[in-house]
Amino acid sequence: MPVQSVFPNRRVGLVEDHESVAIGLSVMLRDESDLDLACIATTVTELLAQNINLDLAILDLRLADGSSPKSNVEQLRASGLETLVFTGAENPYLVRSAARAGVLGVVRKSEPAAVVIDAIRTAASGIQVVTTEWAAAIDGDPGLDEVGLSPRQLDVLELYASGEKADRVARLTGLAPQTVNDYLQRIRMKYAAVGRPAPTKTDLYKRAVEDGVLPIPERSAPPERVDELR
Repeated sequence: MPVQSVFPNRRVGLVEDHESVAIGLSVMLRDESDLDLACIATTVTELLAQNINLDLAILDLRLADGSSPKSNVEQLRASGLETLVFTGAENPYLVRSAARAGVLGVVRKSEPAAVVIDAIRTAASGIQVVTTEWAAAIDGDPGLDEVGLSPRQLDVLELYASGEKADRVARLTGLAPQTVNDYLQRIRMKYAAVGRPAPTKTDLYKRAVEDGVLPIPERSAPPERVDELR
């Protein structure tokens, strides 16, 4: 039997495009008398279109619509909704982007249920949820201006900068080769616009490491395959 809560009832909405995660969170909150998972949506736009009065939005970082964490958080906050990031992503760049947009906290999907529930309860009350991931994101290197890459652009950058050729990136992502070329051109333009130019593949590798898209290498050397995009 659930313990009677001393907290007021809070209504939360979930933005998540993986059905299994949505079902899992529903089960997790089912016996929490003070927390009501009032709605589930696959995009922020879909959540807001339901026009339900909520105390908190729970947001996954990577969504299939290609939206960026920063724009999603800003859209939610513009509608008067504070946000808790609920993610399995290991990408520091995405966490930093959401944290700097003003989320109440970041909690991993791999955390025990009790930790997740406590984080949701705290955030739904308007209180900051301080976790290691959130603190590290806030304290990220201020000298590295963010370039605002979309999740799809990050996927392309991760593969290409790690050594894959453009045609191989196209096959792995399901994109057309010309689309990959266009993404790479836009990525380079975005880095150049914030004073972090990346004209070569080696430069893109360095930027990817700086932004946490790729792990810091054990040895300070870029990947062997540094073929330039043709």
